[in-house]
Amino acid sequence: MELNRVVVTGMGAITPLGNNIPAYWEGLINGVSGADYITQFDASKFKTRFACEIKGFEPTDFMDKKEARKVDRFTQLSLVTSDEAMNDAGLHKDNINPDRIGVVFGSGIGGMQSFQSEVLNFARGDGTPRFNPFFIPKMILDIAAGQISMRHNLRGPNFAVVSACATSTHAIMEAYNLLRLGQADIILTGGTEAVITEAGIGGFNAMKAMSERNDDPKTASRPYDKDRDGFVMGEASGILVLETLKHAQERNANIICEIAGCGATADAFHITAPHPEGLGALNVMRAALKDAGMAPEDIDYINTHGTSTPLGDVSEEKAIKQVFGNHAYNLNISSTKSMTGHCLGAAGAVEAIACIKSVNTGIIPPTINHFTDDPELDPKLNFTFNKIQHREVRAALSNTFGFGGHNACVIVKKFVA
Repeated sequence: MELNRVVVTGMGAITPLGNNIPAYWEGLINGVSGADYITQFDASKFKTRFACEIKGFEPTDFMDKKEARKVDRFTQLSLVTSDEAMNDAGLHKDNINPDRIGVVFGSGIGGMQSFQSEVLNFARGDGTPRFNPFFIPKMILDIAAGQISMRHNLRGPNFAVVSACATSTHAIMEAYNLLRLGQADIILTGGTEAVITEAGIGGFNAMKAMSERNDDPKTASRPYDKDRDGFVMGEASGILVLETLKHAQERNANIICEIAGCGATADAFHITAPHPEGLGALNVMRAALKDAGMAPEDIDYINTHGTSTPLGDVSEEKAIKQVFGNHAYNLNISSTKSMTGHCLGAAGAVEAIACIKSVNTGIIPPTINHFTDDPELDPKLNFTFNKIQHREVRAALSNTFGFGGHNACVIVKKFVA
C-alpha cells in the first residue's frame, strides 16, 4: 500500500509569548522570557511563585459569555487556536467536507481548574453534593477535541491523546498516520494545557520538579545552564492543520511544510526521571529518522525537550550525541522552553510550530538564560545560546518526553513537490 504524503497547511497558537502565531514567533526570535509572578491566584505561600502565563487573554473576545462559562480554560485556549488554524488553512464551513476532517487533540492534565474549583466548593459546604452540571464535561481532557469538532462542524475521526508532556507530539503522530492511511483528508491536531493553579503549582512543587528562583523569574528557565534548578510552568495551546498532499494540491492550499516522520518509545525506567543514558530518547529519535527514511545528516535543527531539570538536560544531550555521531556538532540545538516555560501537554505542538517556522525562515530560536557552562555537557555542541542564529534548515526534529517514560518525536521538512 502506498502511503499518502502529509503536509501542514495551517497553524494556530496561543502561548506566554503571544496570542497568535506571529506574536509567538516574534517573541521566540527576540529571546523574550514569558515568565513572571503568578496572577491567576495568590501564590505568596508557595515555594514557586512565578510561571509563564498567557497574557491579555479574555475568552469573551472569542466566544460569548455563556459558552465561556461552560468550558475550562484549557478548552477555551484550544478553541481560540482552532479558529486561527482554520483561517490560516483557508478552511471554513462552506468549503469543507465535514465527514473527511477530523480532530486528534490532547491535554496532559485537562480541566484542573474546574476540578479544583468544584472540589473546594464541596469541601466548604455542609456536605450536601452541589456540583455544577458542566463539571465533568469541563474537566475531561478529551472535551477539547470534541468542542473543536462542534465549533467547526468536523465529523471525521475525533479523539484525545494523553501522554503527559509528550501528548501533543503523540497527537500529531496519530493524525499523521490516519492521513497516511487515507482515513481522512484533513486533521486538526495538537494540544492544550492550563494548570497554573494552586493544585498544579503545589503538586509539582511537592515533586521538587520546578525552579524556585523567585527573586528572578525571567531567568529561571535555564536549559543546559550549570545552575538550572527545575522547569518553569507554562500554559499554551497549539494546533497544526495536517492534510494529505493530494487534497491540499486539489484545493490549491498554501503548503507550509511536510511532516517527514514520527517516532514513539518508552523509557520503562522511572515514573518521573529520564533514563540516565537517554535510552528512550535515543530510540525515539532513531525511530523517527527511520520512519522518515532520513539519515542523521539530513537534520539541521533539534528543538529539544530541554526542560531545565538537572537530569533531563544531560540525558537528552547524551542521546543526541549517540544518534547523530559527528554530525551532532553540525546541528543547531535549542530549547524554546527557556522562553515559553514547560507547557506540558501543549509543549509538543508549540515546539513543532517553532521547528516549522525555522524551516521556513532559516532562523533558529535561541536557548536564553545561559550564564554558566555545565561541565557535564559537551561544550562543542551548538545550543544556540542567548541569540538567534541563521542557517538553512532543510529538516528539524522536535523531542518531547513525558512522565511515565513516554517519548515522542516528530520531524518536519521543507516541502518539495
